[in-house]
Amino acid sequence: MKSVMMAVALLAPMVLLAQEKWKGEQAFTIQGTVTALQKPAKVYLNIRRCGDNTLDSAEVKEGKFSFSGKLAEPTMANLYLKVLEPVLSEGQERKSCDVLTLFLDKGNITITAEDSISHGVVKGAVANDDYNHLNELLKDVNGKLDELEKQYRQAYMAEDEEGMRKLEPQFDDLEAQQKQILADYLKNNSNSPIALYVLNKYADYDIDLVQIEPMFNKLGKTLRNTPSGKDFAAALDKAKKTAVGQPAMDFAQPDKDGKDITLASYKGKYVLLGFWASWCGPCRAENPNVLKAYSRFKDKGFDVVSISLDEKREKWLAAIQADNLAWAQVSDLRGWKNAVAEKYGIKAIPQNLLIDPNGNIVAKNLRGDALERKLEELLK
Repeated sequence: MKSVMMAVALLAPMVLLAQEKWKGEQAFTIQGTVTALQKPAKVYLNIRRCGDNTLDSAEVKEGKFSFSGKLAEPTMANLYLKVLEPVLSEGQERKSCDVLTLFLDKGNITITAEDSISHGVVKGAVANDDYNHLNELLKDVNGKLDELEKQYRQAYMAEDEEGMRKLEPQFDDLEAQQKQILADYLKNNSNSPIALYVLNKYADYDIDLVQIEPMFNKLGKTLRNTPSGKDFAAALDKAKKTAVGQPAMDFAQPDKDGKDITLASYKGKYVLLGFWASWCGPCRAENPNVLKAYSRFKDKGFDVVSISLDEKREKWLAAIQADNLAWAQVSDLRGWKNAVAEKYGIKAIPQNLLIDPNGNIVAKNLRGDALERKLEELLK
């Protein structure tokens, strides 16, 4: 059930557009019109490129705005329109905002909207035409997933674990439908400028090398040599190093008392290496399952090491105490830049790897009662 994972794409740091430099860049321009807008407003352009978000802004004058820049490849972006409307209270103003997601491409792009940029019509970007076509194919299944995620969040807020479990098979079914649509799109549009974006969505956070590597190799050389292509190749390399059967990579990271914990020190035990964070709802919902398995098997050769992607020490420590986590907790408090997470190619949480007494990976992403079942099998 991957829809409720917390992904890195949602939480990447912001940097200034002017600071980014990319090889093989080509120019783009955006000319936008919001015909019915008569109030002071600004438009923000947020571009996601190879793990970072870049931000630029432009004032809306007489209903018009513009941006220019350079791209190394077709790139996903968001345009945010913020209207400043004075209200009666002195010194206060109400801000409203709407959003348009699009794919930028080289050349001249026009965006025409009446009063809401979210309904803007984009012309001049082949990549965006392909993106719109893909979204139309996914419209029905994505709508059902959105509704299901609302129900899951409601169950989580109500601490209704049984309700959450009942929704999981529906997630699995819809996600299977979504993946089939993505696979068909790639098969029929392998040279599309958004093919790497589609492959990333299909591969998701836990790359199946047997499926994904051949799909990547079928893409054109030009696509594979883009920044995103090279980034994906690096992700494939990390997936190979963390596949079941591979030796787990050692590390040293400080625990909550500042003492370095190494994976090598757990040789001779089965150890669950788990990635989580205090702010991650699905992680916190999974903690009771890990605690149950730990309590049952800790005296039979099983242990846990949790790597937190937190940045604020006090929130990390509070979550450890609130969830009664009695095993080793480590973090360098660098968020998604956590050294162990980067080493293991972690792009979403919660994730985990089960490592055997010889230091080899024997299973991945055991959630719910799957961890207990696997330990029952291994620790007979």
